[in-house]
Amino acid sequence: MRARVRAVHGVALLATGLLAGAFGYGAANLVPTFEAVTPDMRFDFHAQLMKVNGITVQGAMVVSTLASLTLAVLTRGRTRLAAATASLLTFASFLITRFGNVPINGRIKHWAINGPEPDTAELLRRWELFNNARTLTGIAAFVVLITLALRGQTGGPPDDRART
Repeated sequence: MRARVRAVHGVALLATGLLAGAFGYGAANLVPTFEAVTPDMRFDFHAQLMKVNGITVQGAMVVSTLASLTLAVLTRGRTRLAAATASLLTFASFLITRFGNVPINGRIKHWAINGPEPDTAELLRRWELFNNARTLTGIAAFVVLITLALRGQTGGPPDDRART
């Protein structure tokens, strides 16, 4: 059982780390680059990026959420609570993305073809707020899972299992 818990924790760590890394890279590098180029270039690049990002980022969100949820089911006590928290945080990232960023991404695709609309600046500001929120939830989930790993609460010696 302990080996299975460790394996599930490893999958959760990997997927959530990739998710937090993707969001962090986007917030630290892509968003400032978007702001430094012409709107036409931003819209074209953003539209192309979303074609690939949609698959990889949503995949990482699903695996992160399910692996953390599985970890919660396989453990108990504070470890269960922490794993459930990580699962909720990655699910929150999914909801923010699906209902915040994705609809605006659809508008951006339209702008790339037809040019911007009067409310473009406000919608881009909202997209960045949603992006910041999902970045924070993704990183927070990763920190929770790292903390479990550092404390050895999902694969430590048999005496530690009684406390989790």
